[in-house]
Amino acid sequence: MRQVLALAVVAILSWPGALASQSQSPADPQSQSKPPAKPQPQSESDAQSPADPQQQNPPPESPAPQSSDQTPPSVQGKSSPAGQKQQGQQPQQPRRLGTVSELVRVPVTIKNSQGQIIGDLRRDEFRIFEDGREQQLALFSTDPYPLSVVVLIDNSMTTKVRDQVQKSIESIAAGLGPQDEAALMLFDEFPEQVLDFTKNNDMVFTQLKRVRLGEKFPGDFGGPMSAPPGTNNQSQLPQVPTYGVGQEKVVKDLDDAVHAAAEMLHSRVGDRRKMIFLIADGQNSHHNKWTYAQTVRLLLTSDVTVYSITVGSALLKHEPGRMTKYPDDTGGDSFFASKGDRLERLYSATTEEARNQYLLGYVPQNSPSGEYHSIEVRVERPGLNVTARKGYYYAAPRP
Repeated sequence: MRQVLALAVVAILSWPGALASQSQSPADPQSQSKPPAKPQPQSESDAQSPADPQQQNPPPESPAPQSSDQTPPSVQGKSSPAGQKQQGQQPQQPRRLGTVSELVRVPVTIKNSQGQIIGDLRRDEFRIFEDGREQQLALFSTDPYPLSVVVLIDNSMTTKVRDQVQKSIESIAAGLGPQDEAALMLFDEFPEQVLDFTKNNDMVFTQLKRVRLGEKFPGDFGGPMSAPPGTNNQSQLPQVPTYGVGQEKVVKDLDDAVHAAAEMLHSRVGDRRKMIFLIADGQNSHHNKWTYAQTVRLLLTSDVTVYSITVGSALLKHEPGRMTKYPDDTGGDSFFASKGDRLERLYSATTEEARNQYLLGYVPQNSPSGEYHSIEVRVERPGLNVTARKGYYYAAPRP
């Protein structure tokens, strides 16, 4: 009987179901390690899930990814307080000087006491000041720049002076390079554009050769057909003043002519030097539409430099006035010529001087809009004369 019971116990222990229950018993080491390890990371993941609105902030110990410039946009866009602050910080809008960027560009001409251009100065020999405060140079260049030129010629000079200019006028084209562009304008009471901007030097030469100074052109708002009736050059129309002894007889509007030339140059784009090449006797009426101050403001906000050549006996009798003031205020140069051969030399010398200036640049600090700011350029090397524009008008950026 005992043998039968022993065999029965052995048979029960060897049954497959009993073996299966033994494999799931707590004695199995694998079944003890897996269950507790699996729920623990899952509970940490649930604590950081975006579904929980209180847990969208990144861990406080690792805020660096939100301030990094290389952080992907998906991380920068999270609604954490740090992320919101950085997204709300808009970059400072760049300031504008008229139609140019925040960089104030200042062309500079350096000459010695003999009037010779000095072109070997180094960057560290220059100092530049705005409103008396020294600025840090952000740009320094000695590279020659192509020109955008408006040749502006007085069309109402005395016969002798007119003939001298007429004989030499074609030489203006010789001072222009293949990358320069030029336009031609004449003026007396009204300015008149004769040639629009072109890089074709042959076309400039041809147009200069065709110009007959002292003659009226169709559409120039002048000439005998458009003049009012008069006797002895005195207007007979009502409310038109007559000119007697001691009254002004000059009808040339020099300020209006320079303003018209500046308007032509205002829209010229590209890395070019914009200049007005003014050839006149310096006479100017009191009936200009634009004042000197308004014209200078347009010149400065358009980065236009005026170079002038004064001709005729007027330069010997009195101060040429506008012929030197416009170049002084815009950083150009003024010349005087009483003979035709000197005119030809000055034409090429003027364009070369404009093309080969030093170019300085700085970013002004705390420049309020709409105000004029003075500029002063100094050089450390003694005995040199510095020519640069005297200031600029700051204009706030357009919205």
